[in-house]
Amino acid sequence: MVDPAVLADSGRMQSIAREHGSIAKVAGKYRRYNQLTGEIRETGEMLKSGDPELRELAQSEIPVLKEEREGLWNELLDMTIGGQDANRTSLVLEIRAGTGGEEAALFARDLYEMYKHYCEDHGWKVELLSMNPTELGGFKEIVLGVEGEGCFRQLQFESGGHRVQRVPETEAKGRIHTSAATVAVMAEPEDVEIELSPEDYRKDIFCASGPGGQHVNKTASAIRLTHFATGIVVSCQDEKSQHKNFAKALRVLKTRLYEAKREEEQKKRSQERMSKIGSGDRSERIRTYNFPENRVTDHRIGLTLYKLDNILTGNLTPVIDGLLEYERQELRSEFGNVD
Repeated sequence: MVDPAVLADSGRMQSIAREHGSIAKVAGKYRRYNQLTGEIRETGEMLKSGDPELRELAQSEIPVLKEEREGLWNELLDMTIGGQDANRTSLVLEIRAGTGGEEAALFARDLYEMYKHYCEDHGWKVELLSMNPTELGGFKEIVLGVEGEGCFRQLQFESGGHRVQRVPETEAKGRIHTSAATVAVMAEPEDVEIELSPEDYRKDIFCASGPGGQHVNKTASAIRLTHFATGIVVSCQDEKSQHKNFAKALRVLKTRLYEAKREEEQKKRSQERMSKIGSGDRSERIRTYNFPENRVTDHRIGLTLYKLDNILTGNLTPVIDGLLEYERQELRSEFGNVD
């Protein structure tokens, strides 16, 4: 951080400062953990003393020290859930309608509302980056930017296939239909983490299309970016300003490139532990929302809750906590408990 080259680059300086702050939190807790381990060892030696009062003091202090150390160990485990991106404070959330036609698009809207309320309840900033609405009010696709302390840690396991079972409003015979949507939660990189120049992608400008908005089909403000090396395509048409659409599209493109980079690194580390709830495989069905039974089931951890109506209003905490606890136990089994 005192490197003159870094000081001269404000963007890089901010990125390093944020990374330093994140690492400092972990390092501080780890130093205290080691300090407590030393104090427990030293206090244990006091138990061998021939002084009864000294032994009694040691017996009373050791449980207190161990309790504090156990708490720190759990906090350290929590801070590592999500790997190197555990403490990211910004992400891109994509929701896409899958099989099921208009009903799938309406379900995608329900998921959008659920996540939006959950984020707002946590005080996180939610920004609409892109959307493709349908005539009935659903979404073929909607992309959000989320910023806030702990957002990636809380939402990282939402990636995957979400299935809904309910009677559509358009169903005259009252039959239950099954539809699906996919969710992708991607950690958003700092600008300095992804090198991207105008020569790396093609920029197309076109007229916006879709329901609503006076500027639709009148102003050439929509942007489509095509990344040459990967073939990734990103489009944004929600702003009247071409420059704003370009900035949002570039933000999403960088995030998708970073996600592709993460996936490639995970493949290279295939021998390392891969949590089944952290794979982020979008083709995997991770959760079912059954309206007739008011039931939500997360298939990865076998969690079933009969409070679908409550969860869809944004009260995802019981599900999120269940997933985090499962991952915490997985980490504990890998790294062990404290003595």
